[in-house]
Amino acid sequence: MRVLKYAILGLLNRHECSGYDITSQFKEEIGQFWSAKHSQIYPELKKLVDEELVQFRTVIQGEKLEKKIYTITSEGQRELMEWVSASAPLPETEKDTFMLKMYFIGNLPKEEARELFADQLRLRRHKLKDLQQRYEGLKQTFGAEGAEVTFANPHLGHYLVLTKALAREQSYVDWLEEHVQIFG
Repeated sequence: MRVLKYAILGLLNRHECSGYDITSQFKEEIGQFWSAKHSQIYPELKKLVDEELVQFRTVIQGEKLEKKIYTITSEGQRELMEWVSASAPLPETEKDTFMLKMYFIGNLPKEEARELFADQLRLRRHKLKDLQQRYEGLKQTFGAEGAEVTFANPHLGHYLVLTKALAREQSYVDWLEEHVQIFG
């Protein structure tokens, strides 16, 4: 299944975008749960155009620079809605390189293992802090302090994804802090 296809359709269903805009979204909100590189996005956009799920118009930016602005077609919206509403099985185990290294940690000298563990804790704390800042910014978009999150809120999807990312990172930091003493 081409999940990237649906991610792009979903973004274009929100508003028209250039390929650059789509790539940027994968570095922001969507990057908390899905990744795609520039080299994957542009070929997928071409496929979507060929399948008539998206269309584009060319605009001139500056004096000569051409830029394609993509929009979703009604067929693209139909496919997106079918995909969003379909039940999905639990995914296979998510890939976590650090956890794979932990499985083999006993092969390292204790000092190297301690450094690896401490580095991961530092990186995870930094990511958690970044997510907390994003969350504070998102709360501002909800308006009055304590405003209720409802289905009608246009930022609901961002809120759900961000709070899940916060919980994931907090759990990771908690786990690292709980086990750091193993390395002395």
